[in-house]
Amino acid sequence: FSYIMQILITQKVFNCKLVTEASEIMSGKFSSVIDLIKTTPRDPKFPSTNQAGHCWNRYNEWVLCLKTTHGDEDACAQMRQLAVSICPVDWVEKWDDEREIGNFAGIKMNDTEKTH
Repeated sequence: FSYIMQILITQKVFNCKLVTEASEIMSGKFSSVIDLIKTTPRDPKFPSTNQAGHCWNRYNEWVLCLKTTHGDEDACAQMRQLAVSICPVDWVEKWDDEREIGNFAGIKMNDTEKTH
């Protein structure tokens, strides 16, 4: 992947004849990988470089989606992707574990879970 980026950067900076080579590579096996890379869109509520609040919000939006769809993970897959794409893996794993044991500080799946 870094080889492709080097080609594209070289082509852009030096306007070389590498356009054909780069486009051939991009149209090949790497184009499907690049199409799968997704991240959460910019949210104007979180303008700073620290995205912790944006992460927390996205994770809770996913939990809310699960709650409103009665746990339908397929229906909420895109919301999960948005959360996972901006949150550190350790945070997501911690919050998933907390939800399983019932002490997650965010949105609760049902009214019988503990509240803080």
